Amino acid sequence: MPITTLHGVALSYRIVGDRGPFLALVSGGRRGHQELVPLAEKIAAAGFRVLLHDRRNTGASDIVIGGGASEEEIWADDLHALLAQQGALPAFVGGSSSGARLAILTCLRHPDAVRGLTLLRVTGGAFAAGRLPENYYGQFIRAAEEGGMAAVCDTEQYRERITANPANRERLLAIDPAAYIEVMSRWRSHFVSGAHHPVMGVSAEELAKIRVPVVVIPGNDKIHASTSGRAAHELIPGSELHALPITDQDVPLIPFEEWAPYEAEIAAVFVDFMRRAIALAPSRGSGRS
Repeated sequence: MPITTLHGVALSYRIVGDRGPFLALVSGGRRGHQELVPLAEKIAAAGFRVLLHDRRNTGASDIVIGGGASEEEIWADDLHALLAQQGALPAFVGGSSSGARLAILTCLRHPDAVRGLTLLRVTGGAFAAGRLPENYYGQFIRAAEEGGMAAVCDTEQYRERITANPANRERLLAIDPAAYIEVMSRWRSHFVSGAHHPVMGVSAEELAKIRVPVVVIPGNDKIHASTSGRAAHELIPGSELHALPITDQDVPLIPFEEWAPYEAEIAAVFVDFMRRAIALAPSRGSGRS
C-alpha cells in the first residue's frame, strides 16, 4: 500500500483504476478502507478512479491524538490535502456512515474541491447518538483513566491498529495519559454537540448550504435508519434519493460486508449520477486524467 505524509502524518492510501474522474470513498466507523475495495473496483471498471485511504487513527495510518479542531474536521482537511496531492481536485466525495459525514464536512469546509457527494448509510437518530460517542471515545477515555496508555493499547480497536502499523504502539505509549484524555474528551464533546441532528454531525442549516449534486442511498439498521438518509435527501437542495430493495432491521448495526449483494446496484447508481453531474458541469474538470 502506498504511504504519503500530509500534515506531518503518514497516511495509507490506494487508487483503484487508472483513468477517468476521481471519486474519494471513505469507510465507516474507525475501520480502514478495505471494506470498500470491492465497491471501488466495480466503479473503477466503469471508467473512474477511486481514491481510498485510512484516515489518521484508523487502519494502517499513523495514530496522532492532537490538533485544535474536531477529529472529523481534521479528517476532512487531510482528505482535501490528499486529493490535492494526487492532482484529483475537484473530485466526487462519498462514503458510508462516518464516511458519509466526512464527505459532507469536506464539502462544507472545501466547497470548491467537491463536485458531488455520494452518500451511503447516513447516520442519525437517538440510538446512534447514544451509542457512538461511547464507541468512538468513551471506552478509550476510561481505559486511559484506569490503566494509562498501556491499557489503551490493549483495547480491541487499538490492537488492530497496532497490528496494521506496529509503530503506532510506541506513538501511543509516548503520549501522556492526561493529554490523551484531554484530547479525546474534547473530540467527544465536539461529536456529541452534533449528535442530535437528523443527520448526525451536520445541522439542517449546513445541509441547506450544499450546492453540489448529491445522491443518497439510505441504510437499514438502528444506527443507519432509512429515516436518516431520507432526512439528508429532504434537507440537501436538489439531492437525489435511491432506495435499495431492503427494509429497516431492528438490529444495532448491519456490517457493510452484508451489503455485498447490493454493490453492483450501488456502483451503477453512483456511476450514472457522476456521469450526469459531469455532463451538466463540464467546466469543473475531472481531476488529473
